[in-house]
Amino acid sequence: MQFHSKTILMEKLKESLSSVLPITGIVFLLCFTIIPVPNDILMAFVIGALLLIFGMGLFTLGTDIAMTPIGSQVGSAVTKSKNIALILFVGFFVGTIITISEPDLTVLAEQVPGIPNIIIIGAVALGVGIFVALGLLRIFFRVNLNLLLIIFYILIFVLAIFVPKEFLAVAFDSGGVTTGPMTVPFIMGFGSGVAAMLAGRDSQDSSFGLVAFGSIGPILAVMLLGLIYRPDDAAYTPVEIPELADSRELWNMFGHSFPEYMKEVLAALLPIILFFFVFQIFVLHLKRAPLIRITVGLVYTYVGLFLFLTGVNVGFMPVGNYIGQQLGALSYNWIVIPIGALIGFFIVQAEPAVHVLNRQVYEITSGAVPKKAISMGLSIGVCISVALAMLRIITQMNIMYLLVPGYAIALILTFFCPPLFTAIAFDSGGVASGAMTATFLLPLAMGVCIASGGNIVTDAFGVVAMVAMTPLITIQIIGIYFKLKSKHTPQEEAQLEVLPEESMDDIIIE
Repeated sequence: MQFHSKTILMEKLKESLSSVLPITGIVFLLCFTIIPVPNDILMAFVIGALLLIFGMGLFTLGTDIAMTPIGSQVGSAVTKSKNIALILFVGFFVGTIITISEPDLTVLAEQVPGIPNIIIIGAVALGVGIFVALGLLRIFFRVNLNLLLIIFYILIFVLAIFVPKEFLAVAFDSGGVTTGPMTVPFIMGFGSGVAAMLAGRDSQDSSFGLVAFGSIGPILAVMLLGLIYRPDDAAYTPVEIPELADSRELWNMFGHSFPEYMKEVLAALLPIILFFFVFQIFVLHLKRAPLIRITVGLVYTYVGLFLFLTGVNVGFMPVGNYIGQQLGALSYNWIVIPIGALIGFFIVQAEPAVHVLNRQVYEITSGAVPKKAISMGLSIGVCISVALAMLRIITQMNIMYLLVPGYAIALILTFFCPPLFTAIAFDSGGVASGAMTATFLLPLAMGVCIASGGNIVTDAFGVVAMVAMTPLITIQIIGIYFKLKSKHTPQEEAQLEVLPEESMDDIIIE
C-alpha cells in the first residue's frame, strides 16, 4: 500500500512537472531575449516554480483521495434522505463556506473599488451558495441546463447595461476566481454524488454543470453591489516587486510568507474538515480504512495548497507584473498579443483545478471523453482569451465588445452540442480561471496596462473573465466534432466504446 502511494505521488509530481515546465521555459526565454529581468526577481521565480511543482503534485493527490470523495460521499448521503429541503440547504451551506475559504476571493475583494472587503466576500459567497442550490434543484427536477444558462446569462447582460463600468470587468472576473482549487474538487464531487443518486441513466450529464452555476452567482452579486454602492473613485492594490540584496533576503522573503499561507490554507480547509467530521459522526459512519485514507488526503491537500500559493504569490506574481510593464513599454508593444497567446496556451495546464476536472471527466464518462481532448480545448481557449485580453488592454477596448459576442456564440452552440459537453464546457470556464490566472496573468495584464497608459480597473481587469469565457466555445466545438465523428452504425458504435484512450484522442483531436 505504501509502495502504491509512493508510485501515485511520483506520477502526480511528473504530471505537475510537465505542466509547470512550459510556462517556466517561456519566462526564461523572455528573460534572456527581449525582457532582461533582475536576478533577484528571477531567482524568486525559480523557487516559486519548484514550489508549484511539489505543491501541485501533493494537492492533486490530496483532492483525488480526500476532497472529491468527501464531496461525493456527502452528496450521496444527503440525497438518500430524499429530503429536497435538506439537499438544497447542504448545497447552499457548502457552496457558501467553501467560497469564503477560496484564497483568490480575498485577492479580488481588495481590487473592487469602494466596497469593504467583508461585504464583497459575503455577497459573492452567498451568490455561489444560492446558485449551487439552484444547480442541485436542476438535477432534482431534470431541468435542461441549456435553458437555464441562456436565461441567467441574458439576465447578466441586461443588468450590465445599468452597472458602472468600474464594476463590469471585476464582476465577470469574480465568476472565475471563486471556482478555484478549494471549490472545484468538493463541488464537483458533491454534484456527481447527488447526480448518481437522483438522475439514474442521466447521471453522466447531470454530474457536470454545478461549477458553471457557481460561476454565475458571483457575477450577479458584484453587479448588484455596483448598483447599490456606485462609488465615484476606482482604486487597486498594486503588485509589489521586491528588491533583494542577497540570497539571505531571498530566503527570508519566502520564509516569512510560509507561515502566512499556512494559516490562510488552514483557515480555508478548517470549515470543510469540521463539516466532514460532523457528517461522519452523525450520517456517514465510514469505516476506519477509508477514514484514514481521507485524513491522509487532507494532509496532502493542505501541504500542497500552501506550497502552491506561496510559489505563485511570492515567485510568480512579481515576475508577471515586471514582464508586463517591460513589454507594455516597448515601441512594438503589440508583441504582447502573441506572447500572451503563447503563455495562455501553456499556463492553463498549471492550474490545479484543471487536473481535477480532467480526472472527473475521464472517470464519469469511463474514458469516452479523454483527458487530452479537454486539455487541448482548454489550452486553445485560454490561448485565444489571453491574446484578446492583451489586444483589449493596448486598444483600451470596452470588455463588453468581447464578452457579449463571446457568450452569444457559446449559448448558440448549446443548441448543437451534446448536453454532456455543454455541461463540461461551462464547468471548464470556471476551472480554467484559477490561481495561476489571478496571480500571474492578472499581474501581467496590470503591468502592460500601466506601461501603455490604460486604466487598471476598466482595462487590466477582465483577463480572468476572458479566460473563463473562451473554453465555453472551444470545448463545445470539440463536442460537436465528437458528435459528428460518432455517427456510425450500431456495430461501429460498439467498437467505438471499447477503444483505448489514445485511439479516442485521435478521433477527437485530429
